[in-house]
Order: sequence, then C-alpha cells, then structure tokens
Amino acid sequence: MKKIVVFSGAGISAESGLNTFRDSGGLWENHDIRDVATPEAWNRNPGLVLDFYNMRRKQVIEAIPNKAHQIIAELEQSFDIHVITQNIDDLHERAGSTKVLHLHGEILKAKSIIDNQQYSVQGSELNLGDLCNHKAQLRPDVVWFGEAVPKMMDAMEWCKNTDILIIIGTSLTVYPAANILDFVPEQCEKYLIDPNDISTLDIKNLTIIKEKASIGIPILANKLLNTSLI
Repeated sequence: MKKIVVFSGAGISAESGLNTFRDSGGLWENHDIRDVATPEAWNRNPGLVLDFYNMRRKQVIEAIPNKAHQIIAELEQSFDIHVITQNIDDLHERAGSTKVLHLHGEILKAKSIIDNQQYSVQGSELNLGDLCNHKAQLRPDVVWFGEAVPKMMDAMEWCKNTDILIIIGTSLTVYPAANILDFVPEQCEKYLIDPNDISTLDIKNLTIIKEKASIGIPILANKLLNTSLI
C-alpha cells in the first residue's frame, strides 16, 4: 500500500466557512495578530486573546467537513494516508481521517501555562479562571507567532519514505511548516492543489491542479485510484 502524506492549509477549511487572517474581510481583519496571536499579547491581555479564540472555536464547532476532507478520509481504504495540517480545526478528524498531525495546535484543546499539559475544552469557551490540575491558567493549545512548532520532528518522521505528497490550500510561505517539502524523498511524487498562483520554482516532480480543494481533490483521487489499479 502506497504511503501518501497530505499537507493541508487554510484553503481547505475556508470551503467549510472558516476564514483566515489572510482573507480580505477575513476573521482576523479587525484584530492585529500582535494583539491576539503572540505570547506578548497573552501576557498583556489574556482576556482579549481568550475572547478571540472563543469566537474561532465556536465557528469551528459549527463548521462541517467539506467534500475535500471527506475524500481524503475515504482514500484510507486504498492508501496509507497521513494528514499533516497547519489548521487548528478538527475537520479532517470529523471527516474520518485517522492519522492527523496538527502542526499549529488544536483549538478544541487547551494547555497549561506552566507545563504545556493538554486538556480538552468543555464547550466552546475557555475563560480566565479555567485552571489546570496544578491551579494554573489554561490557554489555547495553539502555536502563536514567535513560538516554536514542537511537532515538526514528528512531521519529519511522517514524511520519511512517503511515495506521494499532496499539498492543499497553503501558500507555502509559513515557516517552518513549509519545510515539509524538504522532508519527503527526492523521488516522491508531489501534487499541489490550489486556485492561486504559488511559487514552485524549486519543487521537483510536481503536478499542479489549479483548483480549490473540493474540486481538485476528487480529480486527483480519481487519478490515484485508477493508477493503483493498473
């Protein structure tokens, strides 16, 4: 069974109604990232940060997986699928994907400010006074700008010996996440699904499908499934 790594970004979740701070009119438009998505913002005004992520969490809970999420999950019937996502929502899991690595954290979880122990968020809100087992404040389990990405080593391991890399809905400009391309074998087949123009000058063995995820994934899935039957 061939191993496929799916590397997904905000574009796939956008089709489920989850906007990004890069969108014109997007969720973050009225919030400077320095005020809601940095360690300094947390230290300065944790209440504002919690309110912002409570809003995002509520939107994630109300969103539903789209066709792209569903087909990726269905491909597990024919391939060894590993999903590495930059997204903090759980749409891949709700669609049925069983191996999902969240590089930038998970909005439905919290972590202690003293030891990074992970906790589930009960309901849609995390507020001041919500404490860990050691009586320390809980914060969103999200990697903020300026913080390390602790799961990059896990992502590197997942990419070893993969046969196919599918890149969906990401500009390949957010580092270190974009270094995923350096982790796969040189001979690995690569597919980029995105309707936007993305710089791909140095990417070898790359096929571009210039469509949004819900259109491009079915096209590619059909190709992969037909090829696997030959």
